Amino acid sequence: MKAFHHALLIGNSPDVSPRLLKQLAQQADWVIAADGGADSARKAGLCPDVIIGDLDSASSSARRKFSKARWIFVDNQNNTDLQKALDFISKQAGKKCTLAGFTGGRVDFSLGNILALYPYANKMELCLAGNGWKMFPLAASRRFTARPGTRVSLVPLKRCTGVTLDGLKFPLQNAQITLGTTRTLSNQAVKTHFSVSLKSGFLLVYIED
Repeated sequence: MKAFHHALLIGNSPDVSPRLLKQLAQQADWVIAADGGADSARKAGLCPDVIIGDLDSASSSARRKFSKARWIFVDNQNNTDLQKALDFISKQAGKKCTLAGFTGGRVDFSLGNILALYPYANKMELCLAGNGWKMFPLAASRRFTARPGTRVSLVPLKRCTGVTLDGLKFPLQNAQITLGTTRTLSNQAVKTHFSVSLKSGFLLVYIED
């Protein structure tokens, strides 16, 4: 099995465009589909290296199309196909994962998928990508690139301490932000690069493309 640094993980949400998937695939070493995500890959003209999950969602068309791909059946009803795929990527020592097709559609699924990323945020760099936006689950410090003027929001999913923002219109220094706060919404990049640092907690960094 070839080693990889950056994986594109595709889900089966209809809200992600084939054009975006093609763009993201060009930046990745591996393309991995979480079960029904194989159909999203098929519609985008992509061939996954791996298709993983409990394999109850992928269509017969995807099975025929990707008969030579590596299909991995994980018999565990206590976690989702997303978690099965992230466990696989983590075991392969993947350093970065871009996820597309895991938000939109049913709100409960979108929220569940976002919250499910928490245990993996310290294992690899994660990025949720959608049409016109990216969202980064963050449990440590990270530097970002964005055009000046780009809207940036921070959404805490648990109490965060030692939050410092640099390169944004409204900076913070060693602040505390808690679940439910709106003070970190609709910030703005003022430099090509900006950084978000935190000592503890878990938050989402939302960046509009």
